Amino acid sequence: MVSFADLPHWPGDALQEVWPAFLLSCAALAKPANPAPGWQEACNDARRVEARDATGLRRFFEAHFTPYQLVDSGGKASGLVTGYYEPLLQGSRVRGPRFRFPLYRPPDDLMTIDLAPLYPELRDKRVRGRIEGKRVVPYWDRAQIERGKAPLHGKEIVYVDDPIEAFFLQIQGSGRITLAEGGSLRVGYADHNGHPYQSIGRILVERGQMTVDEASMQGIKQWAGKHPKDWPALLNENPSYVFFREVAPDPAASVDGPIGTLGVPLLAERSLAVDTRFVPLGVPVFLDTTYPLSTRPLRRLAMAQDTGGAVRGAVRADFFWGFGEDAAAQAGRMKQEGRMWMLWPKTAPPPGNAAAQLPSRP
Repeated sequence: MVSFADLPHWPGDALQEVWPAFLLSCAALAKPANPAPGWQEACNDARRVEARDATGLRRFFEAHFTPYQLVDSGGKASGLVTGYYEPLLQGSRVRGPRFRFPLYRPPDDLMTIDLAPLYPELRDKRVRGRIEGKRVVPYWDRAQIERGKAPLHGKEIVYVDDPIEAFFLQIQGSGRITLAEGGSLRVGYADHNGHPYQSIGRILVERGQMTVDEASMQGIKQWAGKHPKDWPALLNENPSYVFFREVAPDPAASVDGPIGTLGVPLLAERSLAVDTRFVPLGVPVFLDTTYPLSTRPLRRLAMAQDTGGAVRGAVRADFFWGFGEDAAAQAGRMKQEGRMWMLWPKTAPPPGNAAAQLPSRP
């Protein structure tokens, strides 16, 4: 536990920018029927705060929250901050010569097993698998899915024109598709096959095919363009596979972003993906890092509203840059060192006891 004076640049943060994301967290955590512990009072008081008053917003957070600096298991206070964004792909509802690469809904035989009822110590552990005879076995990995092992016929949402972009859409977790027949659609994360994410950039570095500095999203796409025959085998080095759902537009939404794990739209440059074993979804997190490929400080309050397969660790975050080419350029190059402080409601039980009572995605 520290004071707000310990947060670098806290007095200078434009808190009115994060306020819409905070109110969305309140909508998820302070539901009258089942509020998360400690959130009801803060969220009730938030309705009386002037959203354009930065000083009033700062007083609100200082009155209702206590900062806790996050450290890893070895006591280290700094960790990795990466970036992600919402991409735009080209596609069609109908498979054709150009649009050949499907995005799938979850297959019917994919099972999620919650071990907590049998083993409470495994409350954060959910296993994905399928039934084979009388046994539950691991679900098919990426290579097996691509070979047609999973029952995915009829689960196609849309077909896109670029397998490289389709792969990176799985990493981002959500995106928009412009349809050849007119209009567009938005897809979001629905489930995954349960296999751990493996970085293909790291694999290319280990093989000596690119340097660490070159292993950005942009660098990997360039490598793929030069090695089209090697691309499928490289993809299969990552056994994880993501399934999607079509997300209906909400014209009344105050934030026009993809839906994160918390179930609310993400706000560009103010939402984070975190590891919910250490940071419960919905909480404010003060981030101290730098802009991609620079020493320029990036210090601001953001909301923990999403998760990701590669986000593992207490001091680990994925910073949501938003939608479009500029967001893609920032996200693809972001591999910065950073520090994080979690703001915890003063009326809630200590973070270690309360984490299990807040929403999380497996």
